[in-house]
Amino acid sequence: MPASSTADSSSEPVHGATAPQNMAWVAGRRFQMGCERFYPEEQPLHDEDVEGFWIDRHPVTVRDFRRFVADSDYVTVAERPLAPGDYPDADPELLVPGSLVFQQPPGPVSLEDYRAWWAYVPGACWRHPLGPGSETRGRGRHPVVHIAYEDACAYAEWAGKSLPGEAEWELAARGGLDGKLFTWGDEELPGGRLMANTWQGRFPWQNLGANGHLGTSPVGSFASNDYGLFDMAGNVWEWTSDLYAPYAAAGGEDGASAAPHEATRSPCCGPAEPGEPAGERFPRRVIKGGSHLCAPNYCLRFRPAARQGETVDTSTSHIGFRCIVRAAQRRLTPAR
Repeated sequence: MPASSTADSSSEPVHGATAPQNMAWVAGRRFQMGCERFYPEEQPLHDEDVEGFWIDRHPVTVRDFRRFVADSDYVTVAERPLAPGDYPDADPELLVPGSLVFQQPPGPVSLEDYRAWWAYVPGACWRHPLGPGSETRGRGRHPVVHIAYEDACAYAEWAGKSLPGEAEWELAARGGLDGKLFTWGDEELPGGRLMANTWQGRFPWQNLGANGHLGTSPVGSFASNDYGLFDMAGNVWEWTSDLYAPYAAAGGEDGASAAPHEATRSPCCGPAEPGEPAGERFPRRVIKGGSHLCAPNYCLRFRPAARQGETVDTSTSHIGFRCIVRAAQRRLTPAR
C-alpha cells in the first residue's frame, strides 16, 4: 500500500506543505537495503534509516527537459567540446561533442567486449538521441537520455528539487515490498506478464520487442509500484547523488569498507568517454533501476537492490534521472 497510508505523524510531510506536482510521498522509515542473491556489489544486506520525501512519479521526460533548457539556455555535457587533457588516450577525432549510443549487432557477439554494441557518436545528445538526423519529435513523454550527472543536478536545482540518494531511491523503488526481488514481487513474469521495459531476447543482438518497445518507452507504459511510481525498473538507468563505493562490511566494528569488487559499472554501459575508461580521473555516482537494455542472459539489474557506479562525465542513450523534495525542506518550490 502507499507509504502515506502507513506513516505515523513523524513521517508525514512538513505541516501545511502542499505536495509538489506529479510527485508521490514516501514515508520515512528503516528498511533493509541490498540483496545477497545476485551481484557482489549489492551485498551485504544492511539497515538504512531514511526520512520522508516526495519523489517524481516518473523519470524526467524529454518534454520536461526541453522546458528547462528553453528557460535556462542550459547546454548539456554531451553538447560541449571535450578537453583533450581529460581524455589523453582518446582518438583525437572523437574529441567532439557527442555521447554513447547503443548499436545492435546483426548477430551473436562476445559478451566480453562492450564495444561490440556501444559507440561514441558525435552529435548524439538529448535532442538527437541516436545521433545527427534523429530527433525527439513525438517522444516528449519518453525519459530524457544522454544526461550526465552534472546535467541532472542542473535540472534539479532549476526545479527546486534534488537528486535522490541511493537509499532514498531504493526505498521508493521497493514500494513497501521489503525483501522482494522486483518492484512488483518475487516473480519476474507474474502470470507471464511483462512488468517493465527490459530486453526481450538474447542480448545484445536479438531484441524480440515482446513488450512493444525497441528502446525507451513513454513513461507510465507499465504498471506503477505500490507507491504510485512508474519506471522504477527498466526503461532508463537513473542517477543518484551518492558516490559509488562498496557497502560497509557486515558486522564491522570500525566501519571498514568491504573488499573492492570488479563490478564498478553497468555491463550495459560503454566506456566513460571516447577512448579508454577514465579510471580515477572522474568520480563515480550510483545509478539505479536498470534499463531497456537489461536482459537476464547478461544484466539482471532491473531490481531495486541493483546498483552500479558510473563516471560523472558519462552520458548514454539509456541513462536518465528523476528528482525528489525532502520533507526537511522548509520552503518548497512548486514544480514548473
